[in-house]
Order: sequence, then structure tokens, then C-alpha cells
Amino acid sequence: MTRPEEGPLASYRDRFVGADSPLVYFDGNSLGRPLKVTGPRLARFVEEEWGGRLIRGWDERWFDLPRTIGDELGRVVLGAAPGQAAIGDSTTVLLYKLMRAAVAARPGRTEIVVDRDNFPTDRYVADGVARECGLTLRWIDVDRAAGVTASLLESAVGPDTALVVLSHVAYRSAWLADLPELTRIAHDAGALVLWDLCHSAGSVPLALDDWGVDLAVGCTYKYLNGGPGSPAFCYVARHHLDSLTQPIQGWMGAVDPFLMGPTYAPAAGIRRFLSGTPPIVGMLAVQDMVELIDEVGMAAVREKSVALTSYAIEVADELFAGRGVVVASPRDPALRGGHVTLDHPLMREVTAALWEQDVIPDYRDPGGLRIGLSPLSTSFEEVERGLERTREVLDGLTG
Repeated sequence: MTRPEEGPLASYRDRFVGADSPLVYFDGNSLGRPLKVTGPRLARFVEEEWGGRLIRGWDERWFDLPRTIGDELGRVVLGAAPGQAAIGDSTTVLLYKLMRAAVAARPGRTEIVVDRDNFPTDRYVADGVARECGLTLRWIDVDRAAGVTASLLESAVGPDTALVVLSHVAYRSAWLADLPELTRIAHDAGALVLWDLCHSAGSVPLALDDWGVDLAVGCTYKYLNGGPGSPAFCYVARHHLDSLTQPIQGWMGAVDPFLMGPTYAPAAGIRRFLSGTPPIVGMLAVQDMVELIDEVGMAAVREKSVALTSYAIEVADELFAGRGVVVASPRDPALRGGHVTLDHPLMREVTAALWEQDVIPDYRDPGGLRIGLSPLSTSFEEVERGLERTREVLDGLTG
């Protein structure tokens, strides 16, 4: 086992708070490290814009931030032309908005297709929308070490399918779905598709426009480093913008927010998918990470991500040989997102012990220790050191 050279992206680690500490951080796919430039940006905002301009900030810049940052996110990360992405609300709220809008756009169809291993929020929201609208959930059973394949989806969709809800990268296994092919299959059945990009945005290159994606939602606190609770983003393909009706009618999505008249009329374009006052402070850090990804390029980010996860599997194979640890993520990097899951019945206890020793993975049932490797802030040395400590803890628990 030879540790790879850190490569041309190694210097970018210096831009992240805490990356030079001895702590091993294996949870960048749950909460990314902050960038060092973000603290000063937030301080300037408090002093100059919030403190200096006060309410004038809305007219001068803030009102348009959900769309201007959305456009940059679209250009740099999503592969989306301007006017189709916006930031605001939580992932859960945006999932509800787009699911509800999608099923309303397919009257007479009675089913929402979703897989049983999709992220819980996606399943919960789909269940709620189905009950609210008198629809049925059609479940896809998947291998937890893999995900939804073309054959599985083909057998699930049909003339009753209104909406298919899928994750691009499976939160448990890191299975990387064939997004263009699955989208095509759903479209051939006459259904719309909503993609959850939470575990791929900022880690896996996307081309939403070219792939014919209808709708997408993703968070900004994982690989986009927006900070805890930073707002999510939504993508609505241009040809759907004027025909879909989102269900949470708020003042920010009205055609004239400051008219405040007796009736609601939706704004044109992506702004109609906004509802309430956007969380300006919560979206500022996202700008810093989008700028950094723009500087590096998503292709280089993906190349480093593949190298890190491949090395993690190589190290795990050697360190955990004979210990009953199973790599529960695809070994083919073309089928794998930005994390690796190692299964063992004691991984819950292992994770708890590691946290006490400043090695921070996370745990996902059943028995999965998940290693999230943020491409620009994680080093190969960190991967090796963290997995060596994981073996020591596991050996201590098994005697």
C-alpha cells in the first residue's frame, strides 16, 4: 500500500479552518469545514451591509441574492443556465414544494415512485404528499450496497406514474445513479423526475440542462460548505418554470412583493419558487465555496474525490483483512460518489469511541461507519491515519 502524492490540489487544504489540526475529519459529507475567508466575509456583512446599510440592503443587493447565488451555483456546480436555480428554505421544504408542484402537473396519474433506501426526508415528504393528494407510493426495493438501476426503475414506472424521486448519490452506500438514463426512463413513462443532489453537489460534476432534468433539490452545508443550517437550493428546468405551481405562496414569490395586495400572483421564472424572506446570512458562506470550486474546476474536484475514496478502500482492505469489515460502497469509482461506508456489527460503538479521540466519521444503520471525504479539505495522510485509528479501536472492542 503506497500513499498517493497529495497532488496539485493539496495547497487548497490551507484555505479551510482547522484542516491543519491533528483532528481527522471524515464527515465532510454531513457538514463541510468553513473556509478561512468566510469569517471576514461575515464580519464585513455585519459591519458594512447589515450594520451600515440596514434596510436599504434589500433594495441594493439582498433581494436578488437567492437568484444571483443560484445562477453562480448553476454555472459552476449544477450545469444549469441562468434563471433556473435559487437558494432559500430548507431541503425538506423545497422537496415538498417541488413534489407537490410535480404531481399537480400530472393530473390523473396516481403514483409516486421512490426507493426504500432513499434518504429518510425524501421518503417522508413523498409519503406526506401522497396522503395529501390521494396518491399511492410505489416502492423500489434496492440493494443497500448499491442503488436504483435502470432495470429496477423500468419495472416500477408506468402510465400511473406522476413523479419519480431519486437521489443522485445514495446517502448510505455512495452508489452513483445513472442520472441521464434514469431520467430518460421516467420521461418515457410520461413522469417527471425530482433528483436529490445533497450528496453530489460540489463533489460530482453535474449537467442538469444537458441531462434533461426536470427538478432538483440539494443542501449547501455538505460539499458546498455553507455552514450548519445553511439554506438549500432548488433547480427547475426552464420549460417547467411557467407551468408548475408551487404550493407555499409567500410574499417573496409574488410578482410584486411590495404591492402587498389582496391576491397572490406568482412572479415569472425561478423566483416564483421562493416563499418567505430568504436567509441572507445563511447563504453568504456558499458564495465562498462556489468561488473556490470555480477556481479549481469540478473535473479536478471529482478526480481528487475518486482518488481519495479509492485510497480509502485500498487502505481498508489491508487494515481490516480478517476482521469481518465489509466495504459497503461500490468498488468501481464510476459507480461511487464522495464517501465510503464500512460495515461491521460494532461500528456504532467504534464511531462513538473515535469521536472521543478526535477522529470524526459518522454512523448509519445497519452497522455502517461512513467516511465522507471532502476533496479540497481532506488529505491522503488523513485518510490513512484515521483508518489506522479505526482499526485500533475495532481491535480493542473485539479483543
